Amino acid sequence: MPHYNIREPAANQLLEHVKKLEDEDKPSVTTNSGNPVGYKDATLTVGKRGTTLFQDWVLIDELAHFSRERIPERVVHAKGAGAFGYFEVTHDVTQYTAAKVFSKLGKKTPVAVRFSQVAGEMGYPDTVRDIRGFALKFYTEDGIWDLVGNNTPIFFVRDSILFPSFIHVLKRNPVTHLRDWDMFWDMVSLRPETTHQVLIFFSDRGIPNSYRRMHGYGSNTFALVNDYGSFYYCKFHYKTDQGIGNLDADQATRISGEDPDYLIRDLYNAIASGNYPSWSLYLQIMTPEQAAASPYDPFDVTKVWLHAEYPLIPVGKIVFNRNPKNYFAEVEQMGFDPAHLIPGIEPSPDRMLQGRLFNYGDTHRYRLGTNNLQLPVNRPFKLHNYSRDGYGTLDSQGGAPNYHPNSFGGPESDTRARGLSPVLPVVGNASRYDNGDEDNFTQARLLYQKVLNPAERGRLINNIVMCLKNASEFLQERAIKNFSSVDADFGRRIKGGIQAQLHSHAHAEL
Repeated sequence: MPHYNIREPAANQLLEHVKKLEDEDKPSVTTNSGNPVGYKDATLTVGKRGTTLFQDWVLIDELAHFSRERIPERVVHAKGAGAFGYFEVTHDVTQYTAAKVFSKLGKKTPVAVRFSQVAGEMGYPDTVRDIRGFALKFYTEDGIWDLVGNNTPIFFVRDSILFPSFIHVLKRNPVTHLRDWDMFWDMVSLRPETTHQVLIFFSDRGIPNSYRRMHGYGSNTFALVNDYGSFYYCKFHYKTDQGIGNLDADQATRISGEDPDYLIRDLYNAIASGNYPSWSLYLQIMTPEQAAASPYDPFDVTKVWLHAEYPLIPVGKIVFNRNPKNYFAEVEQMGFDPAHLIPGIEPSPDRMLQGRLFNYGDTHRYRLGTNNLQLPVNRPFKLHNYSRDGYGTLDSQGGAPNYHPNSFGGPESDTRARGLSPVLPVVGNASRYDNGDEDNFTQARLLYQKVLNPAERGRLINNIVMCLKNASEFLQERAIKNFSSVDADFGRRIKGGIQAQLHSHAHAEL
């Protein structure tokens, strides 16, 4: 193995596997039912040149499994990378929440992560401009807690009924099967609420140079309940301890051709080398009284809570120190669901979150089956309920009754969880309120004018120009109008950039 010490860890995976077998007998090959196979590399035929026999169960067993090895890919976040590690509490936040994961200083909870691309398919290059998924799974004594977010604190649309349409415009044109910028710019210009996220999307942070070097956010607004029944709204932030790192458009384009799995490779090699990435977890807290008096909707996922008004409160440290033992088993079959909440953490009236509470679990029931939560990577430490049977049952809970109420020792309601379930008054007239016009530009203006420096603003404008120039002229005009509502000079510079691109193209054709 002359090159072993100079190759990256990912390239040495098979060599590492062989090293583990040195002290063991080499295993004999079997069928999927565990039956030994006498000879692996030839089918059972009538004579040396004769036909294959249907009774060759070794062949049938392998081909039948092979044709079923793939499952439907995720409709969103199809391509990604995973890792495992722990969360450790470093600061006391029990005044805000009774969730056991935060119960005492120094407490460690096993955790899994899946980083992902949002828009593309399984073969999508890692360095295409996109939002990145950042989903955390906490294996707590109160069951699974899934904190399912992205690498931005906001999203494009604020109502879950718009989510399928927005994902459609990120996908392929149903006729041409190509990415269609008319689709994208049509929708985002018709829904100005997208403007804030569009600026982040086309900023430097639209292409991270490593999953290890981007922040993560729960994005949606959640609620916390403490042991005394006090109720708070919250947002979750996880800040990279490695420092932010991004790629410019030219670097990203080059890498996408040279190494389309660039981000996956980087994460695997870092962990395999003992360079364990970590993030610091923070909360933002808003009281119900502050929420009621807020000049903007605190449950609007297209808006941030300003740190000057709601400062970050440190909570703990997240560290990833193990790569998956098998990608399919532990990453492709890993399912996240925002409805997986532990006592002390509750949903909020956030419209996007409300839709996600149903949609994510339903996706996994389709992709992975009704018993997807019995798969090892998704399974809680304990499971006691009245759900039984179905495809892929791994745990039928023995002889416990499958109905409630019962007189035969079946599980009963949890008094602690009941005590941490707040009574929330609900008032108002039921109607379809379109909140698409609720101040779509103020926070985008703060980002453009106060957060981005001149060089960053220049790159943002160039990135928008290089994409928007591909859209129809009337869509360009509508998008520029929205950008001008953020900042008049911002709109003028985008318009001028597109005109310069068109002039350059026309001159080149001459």
